[in-house]
Amino acid sequence: MLKDGGKTYGERIRALREMQKLTLKSVASSVGISESLLSQIERNKVSPSIDTLIRIADALGVDMEHLFKDYRQQRTVSVLRKDNRSRLEKEGVVYEQLSRLVDGERDTAVEVVLLEIAPGCRKGSSQYGHRGKEVGILLEGEVELLYGGTSYHLQAGDSISFDSTIPHTLINHSRARARAIWVMSPPKLNFFAEG
Repeated sequence: MLKDGGKTYGERIRALREMQKLTLKSVASSVGISESLLSQIERNKVSPSIDTLIRIADALGVDMEHLFKDYRQQRTVSVLRKDNRSRLEKEGVVYEQLSRLVDGERDTAVEVVLLEIAPGCRKGSSQYGHRGKEVGILLEGEVELLYGGTSYHLQAGDSISFDSTIPHTLINHSRARARAIWVMSPPKLNFFAEG
């Protein structure tokens, strides 16, 4: 049960009931459970079913999310210090980790990298795409994005977003290094997923 500065859902149920001057008996009756069970829920002695929690929230006139609001405000925050970033160089492209995945929510997570593409180099494939979405903002240089059969010319300050299932290639045709912040969801670079 949640503590650490916030109320458990049982404590929140009790506080809401008492604030509305409702008795255990009246709320239990309207929910269709015994007074004893409601008392145990309020004291965090039992974990009720979702259906029961929904009926309790309805009886108290609140959205069920209100019962868990302290929990929702206490999610894991991942801080990645500059000196701890992973870095990978592959065929003239450098990927530097800017985000670290947390909570095992791989399908809903985003992965962010600082991308550097050397002159004449490219990343991606003209043959296949992959599941997900991508967003990029070009910080320095110029690049071409080949997306399916269409070409997009990007200059410093431009941003782009697209569905990754279409084959796509980012190419640096210029004589200067190109740098971009690139966001992928779900994550694609598995070597960043640990930690």
